[in-house]
Amino acid sequence: MSDSLRLVLGVLAAVAAGLWAWRRWHYPSFWLVAGYPLMALCVRASWRKVALGCGLTKKRQRWWFTTVPGLISSTGIVRVKRRFQRVVVDTKPFMWLPKPTRYGWRVTIHTLEGQIPGDYADAAERLAHSWGVHAVRASSPRPGRVVLAATMRDPLVKVDDIPASTELLKVTVGRLETGSPWVIDFRTVPHWMNAGATQSGKSNLANALVQGLAPQPVALVGFDLKGGVEFTPYSPRLSALATTRKECVGLLEDLEELMADRMTLCRTTGARNIWQLPDELRPVPIVVLVDELAELYLMADKSEKDEVAKTSTALLRVAQLGRAFGIYLFCCGQRIGYDLGPGVTALRAQCSGRICHRVNDPETATMTLGDLDPAALDSARAIPAETPGVAIVASQDGQWYRARSFYVSEQAAEHAAHTYADRTPSWAELTGADYSELLGTIPEPRKG
Repeated sequence: MSDSLRLVLGVLAAVAAGLWAWRRWHYPSFWLVAGYPLMALCVRASWRKVALGCGLTKKRQRWWFTTVPGLISSTGIVRVKRRFQRVVVDTKPFMWLPKPTRYGWRVTIHTLEGQIPGDYADAAERLAHSWGVHAVRASSPRPGRVVLAATMRDPLVKVDDIPASTELLKVTVGRLETGSPWVIDFRTVPHWMNAGATQSGKSNLANALVQGLAPQPVALVGFDLKGGVEFTPYSPRLSALATTRKECVGLLEDLEELMADRMTLCRTTGARNIWQLPDELRPVPIVVLVDELAELYLMADKSEKDEVAKTSTALLRVAQLGRAFGIYLFCCGQRIGYDLGPGVTALRAQCSGRICHRVNDPETATMTLGDLDPAALDSARAIPAETPGVAIVASQDGQWYRARSFYVSEQAAEHAAHTYADRTPSWAELTGADYSELLGTIPEPRKG
């Protein structure tokens, strides 16, 4: 082997090792400098074939020079001539230049006549396989445009902690598949339904909420139908805790009375909700955490029918009216189905926030996500057991995403509950608040 060949091979090996090390230790810069330009060229070059294979092209007539056979000469050679005529061709949608993102790229497509964003969403899996990426999601920012967002690798394999949110009633609990923080904002989405089997990450999400809400000026109320084993360690930060159905009925009655008092307060001051009240009059927001929702609706015999009906009605009334008066629900359950009765279906309609972890039966996934998007339902059923914390989330922007919550141990949530125990409002003070003295100090609005 000549010296020059050895030198070339050595340089190629050094370059390959350098590129591997660059990609391994600083993937973001490698992606922007080396990966993205090559990817953009490949995507643009293959778009016609990919669109044709995925059924995203349209037949159109175009004027074109065509070669048509003429007469056969005496020598046996076929004479041909070019003719300018209309022919049918497959037209691909117009594609802009792909733009890089943290975990992949996105590109805007101009839809053809008769196409809708659903056509691209249905072809998302075929597009992902054609381009060799982890996943492709389709969204439509405005009519006639579809944005395809591709992720090169799964960002939920490893989820690093994100700084906690400092805004009231906002908790950062994980990361979305887009790389953005997964934030539960009760001010924007007041009521949530969280379904998941054992060891799916459902309880971990509740731990993250307790840890995130503990330092905030809010009251936490727990309904723990497991006999209190889930929420009792957090009792220093809970203003009230119910562990039996009888206690739940009494606690829900207190919430209804508290809600009625806040209604009177808002009506007296001319406010539509507590956030329009002056700071000195605004009551403390309340977040209600419900574990094992199905236990509130199950009954062993007819003797429990009245108690179940009373519980169901009270919880539904809190869900329907509580948002304006600072009462928010976060309901968790392993099994949530239509067989629990119409009360669950009515409560589901009030919970615009939906979270579905891995579940053991399709009906629970259907109950949680079935009325949103069939594709979300398919993704929820495909969550493997080896990925605890992964869930399908109906976000506040009207779309659904795969997400994964941070790991928050029971010890960490318990530590937060004890650390901020001094910020726990007394339940007696919350239910017995008298606003009459404060109302007398607020000047009446001028007339005329």
